[in-house]
This record gives sequence, C-alpha cells and structure tokens, in this order.
Amino acid sequence: MSDNIKVKVVNLIKKFGGLLVLDNISFEVMNGEFLCIVGPTGCGKTTFLNSLTKLYDITGGEILVNNEPVNLKNHNISYIFQEDSTMPWLTVEQNVSFGLDIKKVPFKEKKEKVNEVLDLVGLTSFRGYYPHQLSGSMLQRVAIARAFAINPELLLMDEPYGQLDIELRFNLEDELIKLWEKTKTTVLFITHNIEEAVYLGQNILVLTNKPTKIKKKIEVDLPRPRDITSPDFVKLRSDVTELIKWW
Repeated sequence: MSDNIKVKVVNLIKKFGGLLVLDNISFEVMNGEFLCIVGPTGCGKTTFLNSLTKLYDITGGEILVNNEPVNLKNHNISYIFQEDSTMPWLTVEQNVSFGLDIKKVPFKEKKEKVNEVLDLVGLTSFRGYYPHQLSGSMLQRVAIARAFAINPELLLMDEPYGQLDIELRFNLEDELIKLWEKTKTTVLFITHNIEEAVYLGQNILVLTNKPTKIKKKIEVDLPRPRDITSPDFVKLRSDVTELIKWW
C-alpha cells in the first residue's frame, strides 16, 4: 500500500442483527485529504465513523490506518460529534488541554499549544469561562480546538455544525479550513448539507441509501476560498444533489 494512504477501507460490512447497513464498502483516503461524506438520511454515515473508532464491531472486511488495523491506542484520532461534548466542570482552557493532559505533555509545551489553538478559533479571551457561559458556536469551537490541540493524524467530524445557523456555520467552516491548511490533518467530515460538503471538501464520497454502497467519489476542483455563488460551485452542488436522490 502506498505510504500516502492514511485510511484504507476494504470490503467493509456492518449488520445490526438481520439489517445490512454497510454493504461491502471499499475506498481510500490519502494523507492530508479533506474528505466529505454525504448520502441520504439514515444511510449509515455515522455507523461508518463509529465502526472506524471501534464504537461498533464490524461484521466483515477491515479498516486500516497507516496500513494497520485501526487501533485507538496506536493511532492518534480525534472525533467531533454533532452534540456538545465539552465537560461542564472544566473551563475552556481545561477542556482544550484535556487530551494533552492524558498524553502527559510537558506543561510549557501544553501551554504553548493551548494558546495557539485558542487563538486560532478566537477563544483566547474566553479561556476561563465554563461551558454553560458559552453559545452553541463557541462550544463547537472548544471541541475543534481540543481536537486539533493533540495534532491528530485523523480527525473525524459527524455533522458538527448541523444545529447552527448559516452565518455561524460558515464562520466555523472557514476556521476549520484554516486549521486544516495549517496542520494538514486528514479529515473525514460527515454532513447532510450538500453545500457544506462542496464548500469544505477536497473530495466528496456519495453514499447510497441502505444497504449502503458507494455511489461515486467526486473531486472538488474549486479554488479556496470558495464562492458559493459561482457557476462552478452551483453546478457541482446540483450534481451532488442529483446523486443523493432516494430513487
């Protein structure tokens, strides 16, 4: 396998009892790639991420990271959920430090890293606040900062902006791209929002309805920052929308 392949999914099957959800899925994600995964509601997008992180046992096939079976002890993986995942008893700074504390990163290095990511997501002046004092978009910024603080080799994001209004979502998407361009972390981003997928992704993986297969992988050959009103953007968004129709 090429050294440049970060994730390799081979003939992945996932069943819940007699219900076949993921049906013999195979694809690769390159090192540093930003891949958006879209598909009909309930098609198994989250099931795939939960399989990758071992929250679910897979029924068949394999998921490899760096050409090894995925192992959360060996692979540096961060997972950002749609729901708020901050710890309410910790301040913003303590939440962002959490992964670094687990890894026993030296204090000076930890402080520098926390300062860096807080600055990148615009939360430096809120470092002493607790989650209950923050808005929904700020809570997602904390989660993003915490994820990037540990320099993950793989970042999984499950519709992290689904509950935010359009303006806040665009602001956070721009911050995410800025962080990704700086760190070159490999990102798998699940969304039901096609415009978001076209705005963020280097590539888009389109899934079918259950039992889920891969319908198509599309390269997004658009310059950044992306203009959602440009004819090329609008056409690609329309093309992906057509692919996701249920029939």
